[in-house]
Amino acid sequence: MDLLNAIRSFIKVVEAGSIAGGARNLGISPAAVSQNLSRLESHLQVRLLSRTTRSMVLTPAGSLYYERVRHIERDLVQAEQAVTTPDSEPQGRLCIASTSAFGRHVLAPLIPAFSARYPQLSIELITTDRRVNHAREDVDVSLRIAPQLEDQLLARHIARIPFICCASPGYLEGAGLPATPEALREHRCLVFRYPVDGRFLRWGFMRDGLRFEAEFGTVLISDDIDALTQMALNDGGITRLAEFMVRPHLASGALVPLFEYRDDRHAYAQTEPMDIYLCLADRFAMTTKVRAFMDYLRGALGDDWQIQA
Repeated sequence: MDLLNAIRSFIKVVEAGSIAGGARNLGISPAAVSQNLSRLESHLQVRLLSRTTRSMVLTPAGSLYYERVRHIERDLVQAEQAVTTPDSEPQGRLCIASTSAFGRHVLAPLIPAFSARYPQLSIELITTDRRVNHAREDVDVSLRIAPQLEDQLLARHIARIPFICCASPGYLEGAGLPATPEALREHRCLVFRYPVDGRFLRWGFMRDGLRFEAEFGTVLISDDIDALTQMALNDGGITRLAEFMVRPHLASGALVPLFEYRDDRHAYAQTEPMDIYLCLADRFAMTTKVRAFMDYLRGALGDDWQIQA
């Protein structure tokens, strides 16, 4: 029996959630995968997967075995690269997943220069606000906000993004200018809903060292930040946008920033920034190509995006 191929079949089936999915990832037939699983279970003399026509779940022994073997293939590849090409530049496929807005407006413009620096890399960018599974979707690294972090992921802070509450002059002319964040309950607010769990993205503020959240009045809701931006530009109401998205609209006067009256301490409130984390499946995922991307991103974003003391 080819033990390594049997273990690879087992790993891919668990990650894909089905024999058919594991077979697709391996490029072999489901029958061949099923045979590999049966041979592995016969070799170990233990049942690893409980299989029916409708479901497949790990047995307790299968869960334990998976945790012990799931890094074997990756470790073998890294070991081979370490001794055969120790000084080689990053190469192969690099899959990056990101929240939609950050991926679309920040990462996408930066990736061409990164690709030119490392021409042996094949780069894929996934922009989505759903929950991405690193193993099942073969993702090397993901960029996430705090509510999207998962306990099993290794997360490293990569950026802090300023946010700005704003509205169009047309909306403010009709509805009036809110003097404080507390006045938002009297206004129409354009609010982002997380696609994963349906929660609203709360609007946090800081005043005199204390954090508080705004209460919304009437709301227009979307799970797409760009859609909320378009609503705001068309007099839809007040919204809260990342500075990198709102900057050109403020410069043109299409949107007006709110709550920046520093001469009035009660009115002034700093909009809470948002932290972005670079996430890996585990410490073994910090490969040469991932480290190169992380170092490039830190340098490209610069000090303005880092945590300020």
